[in-house]
Amino acid sequence: MEQNRVILFDTTLRDGEQSPGASMNLEEKVRIALTLEDMGVDVIEAGFPIASAGDFEAVNAVAKVVKKSRIAGLARAVRADIERCAEAVRPAELSRIHTFISTSPLHMKYKLQMEPDAVVQAIHDSVSMARNLVEDVEWSAEDGSRTEHDFLCRCVETAIAAGARTINIPDTVGYAVPDEYAALIAMLINRVPNIDQAILSVHCHNDLGLAVANSLAAVRAGARQIECTINGLGERAGNAALEEIVMALRTRNDAMPFSTGIRTEAITRASKLVSTVTGFVVQPNKAIVGANAFAHESGIHQDGVLKNAATYEIMTPESVGLSRSSLVMGKHSGRHAFRDKLKQLGYELGDNALNEAFKRFKDLCDKKKDVFDEDIIALVDDEARAHDHIRFQSLEVIAGSKGPQKATLELEIDGQSCRAEEAGDGPVDATFKAIRALFPHEARLQLYQVHAVTGGTDAQAEVTVRLEENGKTVIGQGADTDTLVASARAYVTALNKLLTKREKTAPAPVSA
Repeated sequence: MEQNRVILFDTTLRDGEQSPGASMNLEEKVRIALTLEDMGVDVIEAGFPIASAGDFEAVNAVAKVVKKSRIAGLARAVRADIERCAEAVRPAELSRIHTFISTSPLHMKYKLQMEPDAVVQAIHDSVSMARNLVEDVEWSAEDGSRTEHDFLCRCVETAIAAGARTINIPDTVGYAVPDEYAALIAMLINRVPNIDQAILSVHCHNDLGLAVANSLAAVRAGARQIECTINGLGERAGNAALEEIVMALRTRNDAMPFSTGIRTEAITRASKLVSTVTGFVVQPNKAIVGANAFAHESGIHQDGVLKNAATYEIMTPESVGLSRSSLVMGKHSGRHAFRDKLKQLGYELGDNALNEAFKRFKDLCDKKKDVFDEDIIALVDDEARAHDHIRFQSLEVIAGSKGPQKATLELEIDGQSCRAEEAGDGPVDATFKAIRALFPHEARLQLYQVHAVTGGTDAQAEVTVRLEENGKTVIGQGADTDTLVASARAYVTALNKLLTKREKTAPAPVSA
């Protein structure tokens, strides 16, 4: 491998999915994986196969369709995990088992309840077992940034001797600072005698807002793989954001002369897809992919940008795949033109999905004078994430200041059309009560949020709904020119995700 080439290991489908409410179904995972492959991601960690039948099936499905990226599955240092992981990734053209165990004094004492010698033996046994099942093995020292240096060197040397060719040193709890983390990587390079046989990797959490800074500092110190997620998705404060790492290396190549295989023009598309699938809205001031990342409101800034964009833009919007909103389609546009537009926007739909999306597009053209790229993206994303168990069909609402507010809702549940009419404290309340009447459940509404996809009074509304049931949260989104219809779609999407989550019987979340 080229000396200054940095391997990008994306764990959106595994660590990212551990964000409360971010559960994805099999189809969504496959769709994201194919987008990551198209972007040029080197390694895709597709899940934790032992966690549940659903996780195994998703990793296995991703392994079957992705051809260019290496597919990794996560496994604890136990036989059942490793064998299940090997089975899940077996169909992949390029596969990897990623096994881990805690190495810090705190974790060994309270989490593992194991003595250091027993941990070292577990590392040897688990890596050896994995290496007998696949050619490519990665080993991680969970809570590596808080591990005693002498013991960490011993563990790393053991893992490499047993066959691991990637060694990951995670900052599992986001505790490290850049200089300290870089020194840790340098220490391993200087002290571990067989370190030249492996690639050093880093996996940083963002609890102190330093995940990207720590990752880049580690690369400058000699690490050559970065583990990250789209939009920085992940448990607690999230992970290092792939888009920030890639664009930092590209924009400041003078200070960090390293390269990646990422096609940066695909970044915005991937960001929007992950946001849509998970329901995690990207904050407007998020670096690289936020709505305000290339917006200028200050008069001084606007004047400078008009004269020369480089005055305030250190990268171009086009370099991350951001195209200015354009009026593209209308009610006279045909199916062929619609399919071509979808391809331009990065979508490849099957015939059935295309027909459904085209029907909604035509309906949108009848309601909305100007149809923008953002409208089509919202429409298609909304259609693509619809699940088969519960589907929205129609909604009629009586609203106003005099009341009573009523909603008549029709849903398709397991192929059967169902209808209910409910009154409520406002049209949204009435609509959600109608959903509960048709599909009884105990989930509690935690969040209801609305924002406009584009400008204008005829803009599509995109609604986000978060539900909680027995400590598990799910997020759903829906889009429509009618805010109440969008609300119903969002709630139904969240319910479908809740059903997916019920099927998961994963053990306690893993933070490798």
